[in-house]
Order: sequence, then structure tokens, then C-alpha cells
Amino acid sequence: MQIIQSIREKGAAIVIVVIALSLIGFILMDAKQGSNTLFGSGSNSVGEVNGEEIELAAFNKKVKDAEDMQEQRSGQRPSGAQTYQTREQMWNQIVAEKIFFSEITKIGIEFTPKELSYILLSNDQTNPFLQEQSLKDSLTGGLDIKKAQTAITNIKKLKGEQRDGVNAQIVDPLKLSTSVAKYSGLLNASAYYPSWMMKKDNQENIAFSNISFVTVPYSDISDSSVKVTDEDVNDYVSKHKEQFKQEEQGRNISYVAFSQLPSSEDSFVVKNVLTELKPQFESDTNAKSFVARNTSSIEFKDDYSTKSKLTPAFADTLAKMSNGSVFGPYVDKGSFILAKMLGSKELPDSVKARHILIGVNDPRTGKQLMSDTAAKNLADSIYNAIKTGADFNMMALKYSTDEGSKIKGGDLGTFGYGTMVPEFNDFCFTKTAGSKGVVKTDFGYHIIDITSQKDFKTAYKIAYVGKEILASEATINKSSLEATKASAEKSKADLEKMISKNGLSMTTVPNLIKENDYQIGALQDARSLVRWAYEAKKGNISEPFSIGDQFIVAVLDKVVEKGLQDAATARPGCEVIIRNNKKAEIIKKKLGSNPTLESAASAYSKSIQNAGADSTLTINSQIIPNVGVEPKILGAAFNKNYQSKPSPAIQGTTGVFVIKVNAIQNKPAPAPEVIAQQTTEKTARIRSQTNSWYEGLKKQADIVDNRSKHF
Repeated sequence: MQIIQSIREKGAAIVIVVIALSLIGFILMDAKQGSNTLFGSGSNSVGEVNGEEIELAAFNKKVKDAEDMQEQRSGQRPSGAQTYQTREQMWNQIVAEKIFFSEITKIGIEFTPKELSYILLSNDQTNPFLQEQSLKDSLTGGLDIKKAQTAITNIKKLKGEQRDGVNAQIVDPLKLSTSVAKYSGLLNASAYYPSWMMKKDNQENIAFSNISFVTVPYSDISDSSVKVTDEDVNDYVSKHKEQFKQEEQGRNISYVAFSQLPSSEDSFVVKNVLTELKPQFESDTNAKSFVARNTSSIEFKDDYSTKSKLTPAFADTLAKMSNGSVFGPYVDKGSFILAKMLGSKELPDSVKARHILIGVNDPRTGKQLMSDTAAKNLADSIYNAIKTGADFNMMALKYSTDEGSKIKGGDLGTFGYGTMVPEFNDFCFTKTAGSKGVVKTDFGYHIIDITSQKDFKTAYKIAYVGKEILASEATINKSSLEATKASAEKSKADLEKMISKNGLSMTTVPNLIKENDYQIGALQDARSLVRWAYEAKKGNISEPFSIGDQFIVAVLDKVVEKGLQDAATARPGCEVIIRNNKKAEIIKKKLGSNPTLESAASAYSKSIQNAGADSTLTINSQIIPNVGVEPKILGAAFNKNYQSKPSPAIQGTTGVFVIKVNAIQNKPAPAPEVIAQQTTEKTARIRSQTNSWYEGLKKQADIVDNRSKHF
């Protein structure tokens, strides 16, 4: 693992784990997510897939493992909303793996130990060993086969949790990626472009039509004259069941929010505290002690920042301050702040340096490499040798424990101020180019050589005293009391009157709330409100929920069960279509049973139009010029029956049409190379349709989701 990467991120990361997650994420989302660490049976489960239980304990362990890895990468424990998100991702992953591995078992796809060994001993980009610097050949950059064989031997000796960890991080993702590749390959091989279809497509590509037509737009009939009843909607839904099938139950709610944010009085109190502190801050000679003594929300930092790193809105003012002067109080990121100028100096914007790291502990395992005293003595010896003429590059290659930079003679490249850990950063930016020295950090002892510095700019040392603007107990109690009063209303109508009287408004959540949702619209950590919605009855008003910086009082507007949508739910998806169907009947009735172009034009004072004279009207046309997307009319344009007589009135997407086919002709056939290119593109399109195989498998699976009973 590269130590310099760890330094730059100010913390160690577990590379193999990251690679495993990347493999999983890459594969089963387009083909969804996966990792094949499955669980045994148990009565306490979070769900089932095709009758196979997902145990609660095992599910929780996978979630915890994922959160632990996230904490290692970010340095912060996941928030409540992030935990719900991780549970959702883990559920999708487990469902995907069970569905997928069940399918490939049926058709005999396997991942053998021989295949695993082949991958782990190869230079294939999917090999996770290639991400481990200690397993690479320092000269070629490829895999060191002997080291990899030793690693495999050691892995085989592991037992219990250690073996499970290796399976989860290395073996399972490789099994998944290899199996998906095999399955996708089978599907691709089964997709082909038959000769009869090729012949038909080639003919359709050269045929074009020339038509005359009259169109009566639906907009000619006012919407108010056509009524769409619930009975009409239900009838339409019954004839288009697949389109209006409600796959999951859900809830619709509205809510009113009562803010817990600080009031103007709260803000004034904080500002007044800092205003009184300002003269004391100016006269105090120990800024660090003053900041600590007054419990500032901003820690004292004994370093310098360029103007670009200062708060943009106040950067000019802060940069012009004289030493010892104090500016403020001003508001920044929810706090009132006093800023005191302590001094300025010219610092480089970027530094190029090299180093030799003598590590005390292995950053991957935490195991001690050598004692602190031994590491310091070795670092001092190397430093003295370099001062007396020893080659830095050779010493780095021989002694450095930073695998990422040692093969480059310790070269770290160019980096900006604040990129490295503090001790390393201070040496590189406060010393001059050419300086060498030994610096201790959490990673061990570094022998540093500053090779160059550039772009010197004025940097400022500023001490800050910050006080966060928080809501007072009185403000929160007032908001809570208002929310409690609202929750006591007996109906939504009463609640709306109450909030309108107080200058508030009701927010209607447009999306259906699912049983395992953890956020509702802009409400991020709203799991408690979701659970209430599934326990309440239609019309119920909730108790106040504290979500974020608000108290929320909600109304359960609707309970949606699985099955066909009711009229109210389905109406937005079909009302326009039903209305246009009714308008079409009105227009057709007026046009008569056998209209001509002339009679149709006369009936609605329309003109006869033409399309296709320029040979652009083909069966594969996306639009008809001056008409738009009208598939029925496009099909009718190639009906030879309409050459001898006009078509009947045809109900289209935008209106009712009567057409007359003037001629159906052929363009010259394209060159053979063009046909070949078209054939290649068509074949690719056919094969691309196999990419949605996971959704097809999931639709056929029997999935029982019991997560809401536990979380």
C-alpha cells in the first residue's frame, strides 16, 4: 500500500477492501450489485428470496462491516441517514446475489478453484493482488508470482473470521465478476440478426412514401367540453393492467414543519457575547490561551493560510488587518466570529519533495515493524549518510517502507499547502528549498529533502474566536408547543385552517412512500415518520416528530395497496389519453364514415398538407415533417390501399388524420459498406437489449421483504 497516499488522506485505508467494493459496485448495477457471502437458515430473518431466508444477524453484520469500512475511509462514523442507505444497498446486494447465483446454478455455470488461482497469479486488471504494492515486482511493476503464491498459501491457512474476510473481500467478488462475464457471454452469443429481418430492414431503409393529409388537432375541442369520470379511468386501467399495476404498497402524506432554528433573539445574544469579548481579545497577548479559555467553536491553529483559504466574503478585509487588530463579530457558517491578525509571511504555494520513511508500524495491519528508538536511530543514520554524500535514491530504495515512492527514489511529486500531515507540511513549507531533515509523524520518521518551491504568496496567521448560533431552550420549547397544538387538531381541514392562521403552509409529498424508506422528500432522517405512516389510518394526524431542525406534524392522506391503481392514483397517467379518445370520437363523427381530404378539410376549416416529397418519409422515420411523432400515420403512409382511396379517419397522438398515399417509391440502395455498417449497428442494438437481464430475473423472483419489522 502506498504510504504517500495514506499521508495525503491523513489516514490509512484498506486497499483490498476498496477494490472488492469497486468490483461489486461495477457488476450488478447495470446488472445490479452483488457479493456471494450468503447466509444459512434462521427464523429471525429480514426477508426471503425464492424461499431462502436472509438472517437478521448476518444482515446486520454485513451492514456493520460496510459501515466500518466507510469509517476507515472517511474518518467519521456514518450518520443515521447513511445507515439506512447502507441497509438499502446491502439488501439490494443480497437479493441480487441470491437471484443471480440461483440462476447460474440451474444452467451449470461454476467458478472453480483453478480459475481463482489463474486470476490471482495473473496480470489481469481484475486481479486484486495487483492493487497490493507489496505483491508487485519492483522492477517490472507487474505481479511478483512467487510473492503471490506465498500469499495464496497463507490465505489457505486462515480460518474463522479471517478466512471469511478474505472470501468476502477477494474470492466472492472474483466469483461474481467471472460468473457475470460467463452469463453475459451466453446471452450475447444467443442474440443474433436473422437474414429475414436483415432483408426486411434493408427494404424499409430504401422505401419512402409521399402523402397528402388533413389533420384535426385535439386542441380544436376544448377540454372543458369533455368530462373524464372515475368510471372512465377505471375502465381504461382495466384494459391496461400492466401499465397501472401497483407493485408495492405505499403511503401518501402531507406535513407542516415548525422550525427549531435560532430566532433573531438567539442570534442577538451570541453577537452580544462576542462584542463584549472583542476589546479583551485585542489586548490579550496570548491568542492561543484566549481562544481556549473562551471555549471557541474554532480551534486555534498555529499556521498560515493564503488569502484564497480565507472566508471569501471577508478575505479582503482580513488580509488588510494590521497585526494585533480584531475584526468582527461577523457571521460565517452559522457562527459569529472574531478574527485577530497575528502576523504574515511569504510562503510557497506548492512544494516538490522526496522522502525516505522509516515506519514504526505496518499501516495495513498495525503490527509493529520496529521500536520507536530503533526507527529514530536508523533515520538519523540515513540522514547523516546523505549529508556526507550517500545517494538519496539508493537509500530510499533500500530503506524506505513507503512502497509507493521508494521505487521512484522517494519522489513525492508536487503538493500544495495543507495536503500532507501537519508535521510533514510544516517542514516543507517553512524551510527553504534544498533543506533536509528528519521529521516524525504518525507514520514514523521521514528523512525529507525539499527539492523545489514555487509561487510564493503572502500567508496570514489568524486566531479565531467563534460562537455557534444555537436555538435557545425558549425557542425550541415555543416551536414544540406550536407543533403539539397542531397535532391535537381533529382533521386535515382543521389543521390547514390552524397553520394558515399562523402563516404556515402544508407540504404535500408527491411521491409514494415505501415501507422501507428512510427519507421523505427533503426530510433526510425520517424513518420514525415512515413507520408512523404504516401504523396510522387514513386521515390520522401524527404527534410531532423532531427531524433535523424542524418539528414535523403529518397527515396520512392515502393508503395504497398492491394491485391495480385506483382512479385517483391512475388519473394523472391516463386522463389526457382518455380525453383525447373522447375528442377523437367527436371529430370522427363529424368527419363521417368515408371522408375525403376535401370534406375533412372543409369540416374543420383546415388545409390539405403534403409530406415525403423529399424522400425523407421512411418507415424508420422518427417524426413526420410538420406533424411530429405519429406512428399510426407513419404506418398508414405505406398502406397501398390508400393510394386508390383516402384512409378512414385515423386517431393519432396529436389529432385525427385523413391521409392519401400519392406514391410509394424506392431510393437507390446504399453502398455495400454502408449496409455492412448498418448491419453491425443493428446487431449491437439487439445484443444491448440483453443488458437488462437482471431486471427480468428479479421480476420472476419471489421476494419477501421484512426489513420494516426490524428497522
